[in-house]
Amino acid sequence: MSHTEGGAESHKRMLRREFITVRNRLTTDDLREAATSLAGQALRLPELARARTVAAYVSVGSEPGTLALLDALLARGARVLLPALLPDNDLDWGAYTGEGSLALVQHGGKMALFEPTGDRLGPDAVTDADVVLLPGLAVDARGMRLGRGGGSYDRVLARLERAGADPSLVVLLYDSEVVAHVPEEPHDRPVHAVVTPSGVRRFT
Repeated sequence: MSHTEGGAESHKRMLRREFITVRNRLTTDDLREAATSLAGQALRLPELARARTVAAYVSVGSEPGTLALLDALLARGARVLLPALLPDNDLDWGAYTGEGSLALVQHGGKMALFEPTGDRLGPDAVTDADVVLLPGLAVDARGMRLGRGGGSYDRVLARLERAGADPSLVVLLYDSEVVAHVPEEPHDRPVHAVVTPSGVRRFT
């Protein structure tokens, strides 16, 4: 396997297809059970228990379900920020106040996403978060995350770094998506922990 950026990127594309294929085989019951277990595991995280502001996202399709977790965080009194995709793939943010505060937005040829309907707070709002919950397709033993490939969260992580913000970075995945190794590029940043339906794993 080449360690050049091009080699890593083509390897990532191949891995993304494999992980998405496995996810797409999950039944409605599988998804519902995984979402309930995932919320239970995540709510045990001390970082989330302490967090005043959590930047999160609304799962779509066969992603590990996040709505139960979002509602539980809200019930705890946390401020929950959700992303809104901008035309350049960067993310703006808005507050989540319950399922009624979401709208399904179709982004051209990309996927339809549930986004907050309220005021936009600007891309820098994420720098206030104590915890950032990240989507992904896999994470490896070093905490390197394989994202969907749009680059939106690479921008978020770069923005946090520039601002000197140091929130806990937590990726939400299925158990089978914690793997030995994912290819990395120079801009990739490791996460602090992964939550799956069966538990939490931390990375140093």
